[in-house]
Amino acid sequence: MKPEIRKYVIAGLVLLLFPAEAGLARQRQKSRRSQRVRMEQVQVAGPDGNVKLTILPNAERLSFMVTLGDTTVLEPSTIVMNMDGYDLSTGVVFGKTERYEIDETYPWYGARSTAVNRCNGARISLQNDLSFIDYILEVRVFNDGAAFRHIIPGGKDASRVPDEYTTFVIPIGSTVWYHDLGGHYEADYDKNDISDVGPGQWAGPPLTFRLPGKAGYGSITEADLVNYSGMALEADGRRGWVTGLGHRQPLNYPYELRYGRDEAKRLGKPAAITGTITTPWRVVMAGRDLNTLVNSTIVPNLCPPADSKYFPDGIKTSWIKPGRAVWRYLDGGDRSFEGMKEFSRLAGQLGFEYHVIEGFWSKWSDEQIKEIVQYSKQQGVGLWFWQHTNQLNTPEAREAFFKRLHDFGVAGAKLDFLDHEAKEVINLYEALLEKSAEHHVLVNFHGANKPTGRARTWPNELVREAVRGMESSSLKERARHETILPFTRYLAGHADYTSMHFGERRQDTTWTHQIASIAVFASPLLTVVAHPQTILDHPAVDVIKSIPAVWDETIVLPGSEIGELAVFARRKGEMWFLAVMCGPQVKTIKVPMSFLGDGRYKASLVRDEKENDAAVVLEDRTVQQGDTLTIKMTNGGGFIARFSKQ
Repeated sequence: MKPEIRKYVIAGLVLLLFPAEAGLARQRQKSRRSQRVRMEQVQVAGPDGNVKLTILPNAERLSFMVTLGDTTVLEPSTIVMNMDGYDLSTGVVFGKTERYEIDETYPWYGARSTAVNRCNGARISLQNDLSFIDYILEVRVFNDGAAFRHIIPGGKDASRVPDEYTTFVIPIGSTVWYHDLGGHYEADYDKNDISDVGPGQWAGPPLTFRLPGKAGYGSITEADLVNYSGMALEADGRRGWVTGLGHRQPLNYPYELRYGRDEAKRLGKPAAITGTITTPWRVVMAGRDLNTLVNSTIVPNLCPPADSKYFPDGIKTSWIKPGRAVWRYLDGGDRSFEGMKEFSRLAGQLGFEYHVIEGFWSKWSDEQIKEIVQYSKQQGVGLWFWQHTNQLNTPEAREAFFKRLHDFGVAGAKLDFLDHEAKEVINLYEALLEKSAEHHVLVNFHGANKPTGRARTWPNELVREAVRGMESSSLKERARHETILPFTRYLAGHADYTSMHFGERRQDTTWTHQIASIAVFASPLLTVVAHPQTILDHPAVDVIKSIPAVWDETIVLPGSEIGELAVFARRKGEMWFLAVMCGPQVKTIKVPMSFLGDGRYKASLVRDEKENDAAVVLEDRTVQQGDTLTIKMTNGGGFIARFSKQ
């Protein structure tokens, strides 16, 4: 028995045999602890000094708060890091604090083409005075948020079980948008005053909130999820959201449907980790406006860059190619072999780069696969093939699958039905990304958890679902849902919403709203669900064809409100787009053209048809920076405009 363990066993026996001395012994133990524990406050501020994360001077229980100027973003919140039954966050002895700075930029496929990673960091050495376990609490603070993680050193043969119950306490009077876990990450959103959220309510990050008095916004999520269980949040009924790792998250319907309760029960236990335990970053975005949140790259900033072994030019490696895709699934079409060749031909006419094909490809012969790959390449179109991930659970199966796709010249794999955040499922994501990178195959995850910035490390992941998208035929309030997503789910990164439908699935939205959605719901793989012939026959086809998958610059314009209005100005090269999605209420807005550069622009406008939500009004005009556009939208309406430099 180790000496430190023997000491506590003997102390426990003394208290058991001599209960009369128990009270006095506890008082002495508390006195000795207070003498040993040095209570310190550690504060880290972002480069501009506006955002601050403060580790509060409470050695009996680690806690923190986040501020934005003089505004509280998170009230004092407790940190709970458990390992092998020890609560490492109580009785904390502070050691040295090592401070550092990061200042870098890197290419990115997000709201802008260049990510800015500027932050101040601190590595705080801590020791739990009961277990004598040493660990690091690392903090980084940016101009648009803050993050922290735990690093618990361990030998390569050490196997230990971590768990977390850290709480994020949102200020009274805040409004919060969140979705439950019934459909895993495929759910619609509730909006509530934070004080009205009852205990036991679960939420899948990002969880976005508006501070009282409209003083700003915050959003809670995680970054760099690897070799660990994913994080969801459970409400405590006291304005707090408690970290819940994958093993204790409620069983979601998609996982139970595909794998059953017995398998879910097996994953419902905390997972052991061998060697050093490095938790994902716990991230709190913070900004005065929605533009700050949408433009934040804090989530990928917290992940390591791509390995040059797989990606010699990082995200710009030659086979990492963003693009738009057609998809025969939600809007009809011939699914035969010849029908799929026709979809590739139509994709080429649209100028789209990809064609996603569902699982029926597996019934084709090798000769047919070679034929359709070659035919599609002649149209300038790459193919993606769907696969169930239960067929890829072994190294041998992954090697065979990705090698086969590479040998046939298939560009990407759509990998489906993960539906859990247990550590072994997270490990499968990494294994799939590594093996696909070896064979130069792009990846689209469906039935997935939220992204955590790992696309910076694995840029072959172009998109993942983790959203209640157009596949959900039962979602009736689509106008509300689609004006919430840009400020909630999309803050974590790319999403495969499978946008733009002109049929009944659009529900309470107009045609113009649907066109605008593909400019707002940008992702490196932008899958469009409308039948390609329907797009080619559409009155606004010229504007639709010109909307890219990735952008150089994004500005969320004033007037945007979560669930009510999304007003996005986006730039690609010298071309600007203005995309507006209206929620369920009729709106008229005035948008200054201040985002345009100097000179005059040819404007191609697509407006709502007031009397017919399945029609558009087209208009061409010339505009310049000092002009203002008046935009009248019906309920669930929209607007899209392209501005080309003259």
